Amino acid sequence: MRLKFSLLAAAALMVSVVPAQAETLHARWEEYKAGRAMRHLSADGQKAMADVLQARDLLSQGKTDAAIPLLYDAQKRFAAAATDNHRFMAAESQLQPAPSHPTAADHKPVTGSVTWVPVGGELVVTDTLAPEKKAAIQTANKQLKAGQTQQAQETLAVVGQDTDFIIALAPLEPSQGALNRAKVFTEGRLSSQAVDALNDLLDGVVFVSDDFVEQQAASPTASAPAKTAPATPAASAPVAVPAAAH
Repeated sequence: MRLKFSLLAAAALMVSVVPAQAETLHARWEEYKAGRAMRHLSADGQKAMADVLQARDLLSQGKTDAAIPLLYDAQKRFAAAATDNHRFMAAESQLQPAPSHPTAADHKPVTGSVTWVPVGGELVVTDTLAPEKKAAIQTANKQLKAGQTQQAQETLAVVGQDTDFIIALAPLEPSQGALNRAKVFTEGRLSSQAVDALNDLLDGVVFVSDDFVEQQAASPTASAPAKTAPATPAASAPVAVPAAAH
């Protein structure tokens, strides 16, 4: 009888411990996946996108002087992102857009193979979450939008459920072109045209799954091409800036 009781006690202990261990392991695995996904983001690309969003808000209010430093910083950040190891080369047709986040209505697909920079991320809940965990997801997404990757990862520590992480990819060269137009218009105090240029930049973003970016990171054929000797630059046509109304 004593042996039987001991076995029953051991069984009860196993029943009480195993789910707790499984829950802890699951939470740790989810935390690891979130951290791995966020490491795919370009820090400079994130900061550039945060600058763009803030500059667009200011320009929408006609605050051109306040927007100019942000646009200058965004240009520097995109230039830095062009040399980090998070970028990859691909044609847009090779991307696998996330079903939960389709491209913008005014999206214009780029042609040919271009450089893509991971400029942001967003968490998509796949399970029913308690209100406090939904709030944590919302906070983490706001932190990601602001480029606060480490803070977002810490916020996710309270979310022990499955989530999908999707990554925002910006085509580097078209983004830099739109940003340059926005800067020229802003310097000309043409805030409406500058906003349109920044909207072109944002509309060019494509959201894909973290798994897709993971595959690109593991594929040597998707890496950016090696640097070559610069060719003699051709004269580019200046951006036409109409006279500002007085």
